[in-house]
Amino acid sequence: MPAKPQNTVAPYKAKKGEAYMNPKQLDHFRQILNGIKANLGEDIDRTVHTMQDEATLFADPNDRATQESDINLELRNRDRERKLIKKIDEMLAKIDSDDYGYCDKCGIEIGLSRLEARPTATLCIDCKTLDEIREKQVAK
Repeated sequence: MPAKPQNTVAPYKAKKGEAYMNPKQLDHFRQILNGIKANLGEDIDRTVHTMQDEATLFADPNDRATQESDINLELRNRDRERKLIKKIDEMLAKIDSDDYGYCDKCGIEIGLSRLEARPTATLCIDCKTLDEIREKQVAK
């Protein structure tokens, strides 16, 4: 299984008094998101080629079942990555409209450190924590 996409962009070091989500910061996160998206695209292409190359019919039912299980796992991973690419595209659109970096629920700043850790975050840490608490309560 391929490794998780690596961020090759160095973390942003905000200068004292620097405005939140200024053009430099937006460009920084655009680079991060585009890098992740490019890595995911390469993984998807590699999977397609691998599946085409390994399309073998095994006589042994156990071998065939193992191959089908492996293919299903790969397809689930690619589906997750496809959804992440869609999310990245949404974040890039937010950057273009100057809405990136602000919580979808309360409108406050998500924060540079949170966005460095999770560039597709749409909620501030407080709103995300409340959502997770609600999910746990509903699940009981």
